[in-house]
Amino acid sequence: MLGKVCSLARALATILAVVAGFIAIPGLDTTLVIIVLGLIAGIAYTDDSLRGLLLIAIGLPIIGAVLKQLPMLGDQLSGVAANVGIGAASAAATGIAISLYRTVVGDVTGLTK
Repeated sequence: MLGKVCSLARALATILAVVAGFIAIPGLDTTLVIIVLGLIAGIAYTDDSLRGLLLIAIGLPIIGAVLKQLPMLGDQLSGVAANVGIGAASAAATGIAISLYRTVVGDVTGLTK
């Protein structure tokens, strides 16, 4: 059940990031919604999949800066890359927090043996 919720949050964050890159949604703080959905989506990431997510979170701002140079759609595509990067960074933050928690629990458990 948790996996389905995380998958739905990731899908909604991605769809909202793309739509918000092209259309301004009045009355909705899209950045905040993308961050919250990303934090929820980050629960499902394992240590192995977290590496790929970190590469996405680091690479998207660079890609967005390059896309901004396109004459007609550059600003919109740059906005999409920035929004998806925000979602990936927030999901990565959750994944990192969970990974650190597991490491600390393992260290503390190792002390009691």
